[in-house]
Amino acid sequence: MISDLGGNYAVVDINGLGYKVFTTSDALHQLKTGTESKFWTYLAVREDALDLYGFLAKKDKDFFELLIGVSGIGPKSALNILSLVSSDTLAGAIRTGSTAHLVKVSGIGRKTAEKIVLELKDKMGIIAASEGGEMAAGMSSDLDAIEALKALGYDADESRESLKRIPSDISDTGAKVKAALRLLGK
Repeated sequence: MISDLGGNYAVVDINGLGYKVFTTSDALHQLKTGTESKFWTYLAVREDALDLYGFLAKKDKDFFELLIGVSGIGPKSALNILSLVSSDTLAGAIRTGSTAHLVKVSGIGRKTAEKIVLELKDKMGIIAASEGGEMAAGMSSDLDAIEALKALGYDADESRESLKRIPSDISDTGAKVKAALRLLGK
């Protein structure tokens, strides 16, 4: 049961024992105090701490583990990356070689973003072959919609958040922009 929510963590009560689970901002928005929830977890062991990272979907945990496998990317950086963009969007960006989402993460520069893309691109190719090309097209459409919303005066974060809330059956860029504008109240 979720007993408390913080800025980047949830406290999960299991038989009277509270576990602090670091999680993404998307996951935090979905969680409510007093409700039951299931996490896919990763335990990061350091010399001075044991940190628990939790994800609502297995694919997010798997992607987190891929990210921390890149030299120079620790659990906190990987969590920041997954808080900024969904694992699906990030996988598509890596497959296409785009570093645009990664350089927006605090502490991730252009060279580190390029290193992430380079080291994970082959792994994303394997995933892409099993999923088909639909995700890359959807990611491209999302990027175009974000750019259109930014041109209309919205910042990237609120553009991304509004696109996450539109129905997934809307695939056309123009329709995505219209739906996002309705959500943004314009």
